[in-house]
Amino acid sequence: MKGNQPIYPVERYVTIKENKVLFGDGSHIIYVNGKYRGNDEIGKLMHDFSCTNPEDMNYEALAKQARYFKQDEKGVAIMCKIMEDMRNEAALNNAKETAIRMIKKRKMSLEEIADYIPALSLDELKQLEAEVMQMA
Repeated sequence: MKGNQPIYPVERYVTIKENKVLFGDGSHIIYVNGKYRGNDEIGKLMHDFSCTNPEDMNYEALAKQARYFKQDEKGVAIMCKIMEDMRNEAALNNAKETAIRMIKKRKMSLEEIADYIPALSLDELKQLEAEVMQMA
């Protein structure tokens, strides 16, 4: 937003000629400035969110959780599992996107694609192919 405000509320308007009328759909958007470092609650919280050392954090509840996930054996194990799951999910999504591109090209059979993308079974490739055909 190029300003130094802690938050930026966004409202939706309908423009009718020169008049703007609040849309009134009940939605509210608030952007929080992650770079804001004022000496207020939001500034301190934004500092804590970007802080790598729990000892440098302002809010003890957040520091306590950060210590747990960074320093406690059980917390580190939980965080490692979460990160591994995220990595595996991203790899699977990447494999699916690649397979979809290959299916759309129609230059290889599903069996051949399965040889290049072992993360996906032939049944999964058949399902992707069915989805691609529905979209076409």
